Amino acid sequence: MKRCVIFDLDGTLCDTAGDLLAAANAAFAHLGHDIRLDPGAAEDRAVALRGGRAMLRLGFSRVGPVDDDEVDAGYAPLLDAYGRDIARHTVFYPGAVDAVRRLRDRGDAVGICTNKPEELAVRLMAELGATDLFDSLVGADTLAVRKPHPEHLVESIRRAGGDLSRSVMIGDTETDRETATAAKVPCVLVTFAPAGGSVADLRPDALLHDYAELEAALHVVGL
Repeated sequence: MKRCVIFDLDGTLCDTAGDLLAAANAAFAHLGHDIRLDPGAAEDRAVALRGGRAMLRLGFSRVGPVDDDEVDAGYAPLLDAYGRDIARHTVFYPGAVDAVRRLRDRGDAVGICTNKPEELAVRLMAELGATDLFDSLVGADTLAVRKPHPEHLVESIRRAGGDLSRSVMIGDTETDRETATAAKVPCVLVTFAPAGGSVADLRPDALLHDYAELEAALHVVGL
């Protein structure tokens, strides 16, 4: 039975923080606020990978109490700005594409399970020329549920043609860890995203420091 390797997108396959922060800054400007998140700041980059509303809340928190209505008002402008300029700064992490190609050459199924809206995730993969690398892509709004609900990962595996008993989740956050645990599949967390080595505290089944070591990590989790 072939293996199935499912990747998170932001912070796992791709460094998307720069474009996400630029979109948040555009949303602040749209709302008339002189607030800027810094793509050079580790805290800002880490929050970017937690999603649009997390970035908006961070920005607003730096100038006063956070108003949830303002966060909601900024979300659509943020998505619009991100969609207009989705891949100016975004790149795959070093070795990620080669690692995925090695999996495919071996006959493994490969998919993406992301809390980025599906249309934006599909567009990003197209912009990066990587659409054909993945057998499935399940986004935040593909189903009625999203990570950390296990069905989000289970459906990613099913659409990729995999089986739960031979699958693994590669991610970078507590959400990915919780999703894998709920779906009863092993979890590998990367250490090169903004959270860095602190992901070890989440006690994943294995850590991945470099995509050149992916096969070794899969061996650790029994695949």
